[in-house]
Amino acid sequence: MSDGSVQQQQSQPAVPLLEEQRVGEILAAVPERGQWRYRPRRVGMVWRSKTFRIAAVFTVLALCGLVILALVRAQTGTEGFLVGLGLAVLPVPLLMTAFRWLDRVEPEPWRNLLFAFAWGACAAALVAIIANSFATRWIAAATADPASADTLGATVIAPVVEESAKAAAVLLIFLFRRRDFGGVVAGVVVAGFTATGFAFTENILYLGNAFGEDQQIGNSGLASVTAATFFVRGVMTPFAHPLFTVLTGLGFGFAALSARRHRIRRIALPLLGLVLAMGMHALWNGSGTFGPYGFYVVYGVFMVPVFGLVTWLAIWSRQRELRTLATELPAYAAAGWLTPAEPLALSSMRARGLARDLARRQHAQAGYGAPGYGYAAAYGPAHGAHSRIAAQVRSHAKAQARARGKAAARAVAEYESFATSLAFLRRRAGRGAAEPDFTARELELLHHLWQRREVAAPALAYAAQATGRLRPRYMAPAPVPAAVPAIRQPQPVPVTPWAAVSPAAPRTAALREPAAPASLVTGQADASVSSASSCSVSRRPATATSAGS
Repeated sequence: MSDGSVQQQQSQPAVPLLEEQRVGEILAAVPERGQWRYRPRRVGMVWRSKTFRIAAVFTVLALCGLVILALVRAQTGTEGFLVGLGLAVLPVPLLMTAFRWLDRVEPEPWRNLLFAFAWGACAAALVAIIANSFATRWIAAATADPASADTLGATVIAPVVEESAKAAAVLLIFLFRRRDFGGVVAGVVVAGFTATGFAFTENILYLGNAFGEDQQIGNSGLASVTAATFFVRGVMTPFAHPLFTVLTGLGFGFAALSARRHRIRRIALPLLGLVLAMGMHALWNGSGTFGPYGFYVVYGVFMVPVFGLVTWLAIWSRQRELRTLATELPAYAAAGWLTPAEPLALSSMRARGLARDLARRQHAQAGYGAPGYGYAAAYGPAHGAHSRIAAQVRSHAKAQARARGKAAARAVAEYESFATSLAFLRRRAGRGAAEPDFTARELELLHHLWQRREVAAPALAYAAQATGRLRPRYMAPAPVPAAVPAIRQPQPVPVTPWAAVSPAAPRTAALREPAAPASLVTGQADASVSSASSCSVSRRPATATSAGS
């Protein structure tokens, strides 16, 4: 083993060992329920209240939205505004879906994405309209040449103002939602949502003005200016603004992966991404000055290749995140918190989805064995009043079964999310970017995993085998990293497929599950977990075996 690998292993923090007798003692250090956030709440002053800050931010965004609405309506007219709004909204769901698909490994909270979209559509657009108009009029008055003022404003002023305004949203989330900003994919997604909102408002303005021009000259149909504008902005180049701002997001994403001691790198990388975004934006806006075919040359030679390169980099980063799970989580499996099969399943998007589907189907089928369903099945239409009662009981049992299935699938999805956060938390610690409360947050995540493991562990174990990531017989556990103290290794035990078809089939054991202490079962389980845990087929005693270790 090389010195570099040894040094890297030694820098990894030790994983707390799972011991049956000390689980309650270990998890007693978990932060209070009110502090189950990555940034503890601060109280005492009005402006430090989380509710006040959220209300202030959305009030500012709402005011910006009203002002931008009035400005756009004043330029396009009411009819033009409505036409532009109807056409501009069409590319938005496609772009948001694409960015959300890219963010499936560790999804960004919707509150961050909605804030980014609202910032781009309201605040950034308002700043751009006011600053661009003022700069263009000032240049025209200073040079007495309106044509050159428009060209200079489009190629120099607009890229600097617009990209800076959009980058402010990425900067705010990077600073104040740092724990949600995990890396390159997070930067791409946040920047993409911000630029999508900005392009939405800008398209309303352009399409509304085009419709007003068509009304004046009498054009309509495919030959109209509105149709041509929509084809260029909504069909050929809906990714233009997202592509520019994604370069800024890449800079913030690489900065998030840098250690805290690399301060110059953490400042230089976002600035470099912003400069590249401004340059690409200026090249795109100035393509019309390169001759009649300048637009097509810039589109084919620069825009499409850069778009393909950024798309490949984003997908590669997502695959790298999955490999992070396969690298970091075996340490927790060796310590007893996870089964050996779970890191394999959690590092595959297909296995994760299959585990959620299996949990939903298994626990929904278990609901049909609830008391009263046999009565509902015994009485048919020929039994009069009994048949009506039976139909009501049957309908109630089906509703309960669906609720059980949804609760189980939600528990597995939350388990996958917490395990992903745990892997990234450990990765940041290994790179020297861990925050002082690393231990408390690690125990918090382990607490969440413990509360959901009864439902999630069997589903993930079976999903790992069903997707071919785990051989039918698990031969040996992963080697224990040097920073993790060795514990009793589990013996090779065949992993039997989870009972996914017949609810009456017993769930067989792969590895012995530690007994849950009474303190966790009674006082520390949250409501979502208790609802998910209650949907299992039967409550087994603490000494029973399951697919968890």
